[in-house]
Amino acid sequence: MKKNVWFVVTALLAVSLFVGCSSDSDAIKIGGIFPLSGSVAVYGVECKKGIDLAIEEINSAGGIEGKQFVLISEDDEGNPDKTVNAYKKLTTKDKVKVVIGSLTSGCSLSITTLAQAGKVIQIAPAATDPAITNAGNYIFRTCFIDPFQGAVGGKFAAETLNAKRAAILYDVQNDYSVGLEENFQQAFTSAGGQVVAFESYSTGDKDFNAQLTKIKNANPDVVYLPDYYGTVALIARQLRAQGINTPIVGADGWDGLTENAGNEVLGGFYSNHYAVDSTAPAVQQFVSAFNAKYNSSPNSFAALGYDSVYMLKDAIVAAGSTDVAAIRTALEQIDGDYVTGHLTFDAKHNPVKSAVMLELVRGNDGKLTTVYKTTVNP
Repeated sequence: MKKNVWFVVTALLAVSLFVGCSSDSDAIKIGGIFPLSGSVAVYGVECKKGIDLAIEEINSAGGIEGKQFVLISEDDEGNPDKTVNAYKKLTTKDKVKVVIGSLTSGCSLSITTLAQAGKVIQIAPAATDPAITNAGNYIFRTCFIDPFQGAVGGKFAAETLNAKRAAILYDVQNDYSVGLEENFQQAFTSAGGQVVAFESYSTGDKDFNAQLTKIKNANPDVVYLPDYYGTVALIARQLRAQGINTPIVGADGWDGLTENAGNEVLGGFYSNHYAVDSTAPAVQQFVSAFNAKYNSSPNSFAALGYDSVYMLKDAIVAAGSTDVAAIRTALEQIDGDYVTGHLTFDAKHNPVKSAVMLELVRGNDGKLTTVYKTTVNP
């Protein structure tokens, strides 16, 4: 009887060792939730490409102790309700214990409480709202947070662009936009600048001319536009049409403008997680591999997805196990160089790392692209 009990216990322990996989499987399953369609599909599509590339590299090198990563991905269309549905499907039907996603803050926030309660590791690659990691110790993120990013924009506008008068136009219904404008304003005024126009709009608005008229009359040196690329492209067209030719500054939500905007965003700068033209060896290797696989240059969402997988891989190796609690503890101890910079975690599981400022320009081929402008450290 004792022998049989010991056999059962041993078998159960063996099953529990593997994240989302059975003891006779050679797969370590990762759940992925992305906006693969909808208004911010660029974020999800590019992030998944980065994740797929990282998994391909790791698996080609033998995996982890012979175990191969397998990604099970779901499209949430940038809709929090669909994020919840995707999470429930991944964790109940597919039995994953690690989820990478989603991409936007609202979607990521919709599942943090569920992940913490279920002791499922959630890694948010690009969701910058500080509240995301408040849910508990199973929630991590790969990107820096909005307070830092907003402050970076304000410091850059005052110190690098030498702006004295700023206008702010933001989405009052978007937590991402609100958080950024608050921290931009604080950093800019602390550096001696003055906010001369402070205008807002609501999610889904298409006509910004009334707000832009007030901004033009205020005669700013710089305009801060903290929103996602689709809205920024629309605002920038109307802004330039009104004859406002000052520099415009934004944040990582601008990633995607090179495929969705024109000359109206030239003279634009935005904070981001890495620069594709960096000379750092890790960046050059990643960019080369990404170009070879997809015949395109990777944006920051691809880099953050790529880093998310390698962080997970490093944590599993350090833990010497795929037990979820052991991986969580190992993730907390991460201290290494990745494509988006040297990364450690603070007590809230937010990365401590630098940000870069990128400038939107026309490349030698005539296409809209970005070039590295400067780095701002924490």
